[in-house]
Amino acid sequence: MSKKKFDFYPGLPTRGRPFTAVDIVCGVDEAGRGPLAGPVYAAAVILDPRRPIEGLRDSKKLTEARRDELAPVIREQALAWAIAECSHHEIDTLNILQATMLAMRRAVEQLATVPTIALIDGNRCPTLLAPLRAHAVVEGDDKVHAISAASILAKTARDAALRALHEAYPQYAFDQHKGYATALHLERLRLHGPCPVHRRSFAPVRALCEPDLFSSFESATA
Repeated sequence: MSKKKFDFYPGLPTRGRPFTAVDIVCGVDEAGRGPLAGPVYAAAVILDPRRPIEGLRDSKKLTEARRDELAPVIREQALAWAIAECSHHEIDTLNILQATMLAMRRAVEQLATVPTIALIDGNRCPTLLAPLRAHAVVEGDDKVHAISAASILAKTARDAALRALHEAYPQYAFDQHKGYATALHLERLRLHGPCPVHRRSFAPVRALCEPDLFSSFESATA
């Protein structure tokens, strides 16, 4: 009995795919667009068709423990992988969308194997150097295994970075909320004010730097 062929694109229709069998496909995803502090991360992954990895899916649908199990497997078995970031300074300078696109481009450009097409999670693509093509896949982190793998690497890398920031700024509890605007994080922000790694361009942080805006933010979230 022949072995069943592994499907690396379980959410994509078999017809009309934006790549062919001769393409070198990389998946790209980000982690950390929404938080109020720290960098945004992106990863790019080219999977090895001879070494499929079971259990890949959107990192947000996996437990932290499962992500931590899969990340080293991806790094070991992928043909190529890379992780890049944009700092909180770059986010404040460029805006979060452009910083995310830049982190994605950096990740793709750092791959040891040069892809011919990048499948990007979401509805926007970074500008990549020709002849490399980019194609956006909405909810791609659950449709394309290479994007799922990138999602896991970006998420685990960013979580590790926020745990390191917790060591530098323990009063904000970055190890618990990873910089997201949770009730705990907002409470610590109000108590201690922003620290050097907070994103000043994000409304809850900017509001603390500008008291008039803070009153508006409080009213809007009450």
